[in-house]
Amino acid sequence: MQAIIDSLFTPIGSDGMIGILLILNGLKVTLLVTFFAIILGSILGVCTTLMKMSGKWYLTWPANIYVSVIRGTPVVVQLVILYFIVLASLDVDKITAAVIAFGLNSGAYISEIIRAGIQAVDKGQMEAARSLGLSHSQAMQDVIFPQALKNILPALGNEFIVLLKETAVIGFIGGVDLMRAGEIIRSRTFEDVAPLFTCAIIYLILTYTFTFLLGKFENRLKQSD
Repeated sequence: MQAIIDSLFTPIGSDGMIGILLILNGLKVTLLVTFFAIILGSILGVCTTLMKMSGKWYLTWPANIYVSVIRGTPVVVQLVILYFIVLASLDVDKITAAVIAFGLNSGAYISEIIRAGIQAVDKGQMEAARSLGLSHSQAMQDVIFPQALKNILPALGNEFIVLLKETAVIGFIGGVDLMRAGEIIRSRTFEDVAPLFTCAIIYLILTYTFTFLLGKFENRLKQSD
């Protein structure tokens, strides 16, 4: 109990910061990066899917290269290269760099999730929609995508959870996220258990909460079948 008080509820270091406040600030950074990265990733994922399914080589090749490079390299390597090399001359802050890096990473995976979901819909659905006079874009919007959404929603939920946990590497570029806050407390107080387990419990609560909400949403979709 004393270890918890010393590491979380008393000032640590010369700046007088209380450990629990440092963790809460780190949690705010984690949630901000995750939220905006999933938005950016979703936009990139949709665009990449459309490019890959366009049938035009000048759109398909760049999309395939993007997906292959992102999926073939660790996210921490992408984060470090983007911040210290690509964005070094632009004076971009750490949070923005993290959002871009994680958004780019997530976009590649989301594009494959969307593409797989669309391809899982029976081809007869498109033929039937076109025979009723719908254009290709109308058929995709009104017939194919609503069915594909039910296929891709669980995978999209998993991608969000993975992204949330992957943000723990923001500390590699000096950002103070939830995990980095725990490490700072540990280095200043020499207490390992309290700060690290606190971070682990917060991650667990976040992922469990989102999984629960996603399950509720999936059940609502099933009721509409």
